Amino acid sequence: QVQLVESGGGLVQPGGSLRLSCAASGSIASIYAMAWYRQAPGKQRELVATITNGGSTNYAVSVKGRFTISRDNAKNQVYLQMNNLKSEDTAVYYCNTDFTKTIVRGSWGQGTQVTVSS
Repeated sequence: QVQLVESGGGLVQPGGSLRLSCAASGSIASIYAMAWYRQAPGKQRELVATITNGGSTNYAVSVKGRFTISRDNAKNQVYLQMNNLKSEDTAVYYCNTDFTKTIVRGSWGQGTQVTVSS
């Protein structure tokens, strides 16, 4: 089980972009699918994007076409490029394994806050 630390969040105006990074303390090379999740106040955590070691990706409908997930196994990093941000993207973003594709689960980090506001 790996430890995960998210970074890169911040305040951005609608239409802006951010790139989130997730640093894992252990190897992610053997983890089939990594993912980004987010949780907005008063809402349940949702799966935002996933990526397998083969490069297959999946996105929530709400972010498809705007967000891109990637991973660098050599650096034990997962990234989320977020473009054309909207106010509804405001949430705390977390990385972990894709629970829908693997039984392996990392330890939750503190997440990184993304606030989209004008």
